Amino acid sequence: MKFLLRPTSKQAVALAACLEDHRQLYNAALEHRCTAYRKAGVTVRYGDQSGLLKHIRADDPDGQARWSFSSQQATLRRLDRAFSAFFTRVRQGRTPGFPRFKGRGRFDTVQWPKDGDGCRWDSQPEHPTATCVRLQGIGHVRVHQHRPVKGRVKTISVKREGSRWYVVLSCDDVPAEPLPATGAVAGVDMGVASLVTTSDGVHVANARHLAVTADRLAAAQREPARKKRGSRRRRKAVARVAALHGKVRRQRLDGAHKAALALMGCYDVIVHEDLRITNMTRSAAGTSERPGRNVAQKSGLNRSILDAGWGVFLTVLAHKAESAGRKLIAVNPAGTSRTCSRCGHCARENRVTQAEFACTACGHTAHADVDAAINILRAGLALRQAAEAA
Repeated sequence: MKFLLRPTSKQAVALAACLEDHRQLYNAALEHRCTAYRKAGVTVRYGDQSGLLKHIRADDPDGQARWSFSSQQATLRRLDRAFSAFFTRVRQGRTPGFPRFKGRGRFDTVQWPKDGDGCRWDSQPEHPTATCVRLQGIGHVRVHQHRPVKGRVKTISVKREGSRWYVVLSCDDVPAEPLPATGAVAGVDMGVASLVTTSDGVHVANARHLAVTADRLAAAQREPARKKRGSRRRRKAVARVAALHGKVRRQRLDGAHKAALALMGCYDVIVHEDLRITNMTRSAAGTSERPGRNVAQKSGLNRSILDAGWGVFLTVLAHKAESAGRKLIAVNPAGTSRTCSRCGHCARENRVTQAEFACTACGHTAHADVDAAINILRAGLALRQAAEAA
């Protein structure tokens, strides 16, 4: 659960100092690991660096010692997870992506692993109207709590997004809220013209938030180039660009929540495509030896896919389905948009246009996305039947 913080000016300065000290701790720990391996071939692990924290805090009473010991351990665990992911990618033969040093704009989250250890949620329960979270070294920070917290608060994180501060709660023992059964099933086809099309013929419009803001973003992105590096005006111009991107992201997330909630209320079983969005939006530029084809068209398609927010929608849909007691089934999308839902004939020529489907074998015509959604639903029901039989 994510809530907006309302810090005072002094608390905002303290929050920024907390982030900066944790960023420096992360970078120092990364440098420690790299130097130890480069100079002596020694592998430094989380346990070794956690044991050094007490000496670091003793040597820096006005800096690192101000903050919670457990939050600093969480920062070291964050680095340890980055190295674990790096070695996993190496073993799998993927692009390794060695852990990077964090610049000032690349470290925006601090976590307290346990409520009551350096932090306290609802630290002033006797207050009649306000909700506060207490953070060691910062104090009682007011929270704009727009909905009740359910379950038991486990971890507390503070996150900076532009000029705003948020507190993120991770809760255990959250009670499920199952919705009444409807007996209906549906397949959903993801698209660019419509965000979602169901097998019942319902179209959920794609708001195209990035396209709507494109002109303002283009103008704002030109401003930093006219400012001197390191100047206050350049920082303000960069902040304006970040604010516009942040608004687009929040609009996209809000639209995904509303579309997913509407589906949850109508269907017991929802079948969707198991999309590989990273592969679908890969650049077609190629290399100097093998240049790509239709690069500009593919770039525009990639932008439209990312603007639609398929990944955000599917993530929100999965979370809501788990809470509501609905069932989601992911199927292989190969051939679903070219297969006739009436006779099963699959051919490229069946897809006349983006929105028109006409089977070359039986003459069946339909909206292309609706036809694909029906095929997706059938594939999902077949998977469920095979699983139940097994």
